[in-house]
Amino acid sequence: MKKWIALAALAGSAAAWAQTEWVAGRVVGVDVERGRVTLRHAPIKSIKMAAMTMRFKVADASILAPYKVGDRVRFSVVFRDDELIVSQMERTP
Repeated sequence: MKKWIALAALAGSAAAWAQTEWVAGRVVGVDVERGRVTLRHAPIKSIKMAAMTMRFKVADASILAPYKVGDRVRFSVVFRDDELIVSQMERTP
């Protein structure tokens, strides 16, 4: 019975992660060589993270090429190897 409860809980959390949450932010720093971007961002509701300025690793450093400090963006994150990683990012008006 405990196995079924655990499996049901995992299935529910997987469904929550299946939808992409877009988070508003502003670029504070870009480090293409290290594949990192610093973002001042709105709260990330899916992981209950408050708004803050934070440096993130990106899934693919090539996505950073068009961005500069001050750009407004929206982005999504994933957990990989116990680290938050920006998986998608695009400029916003």
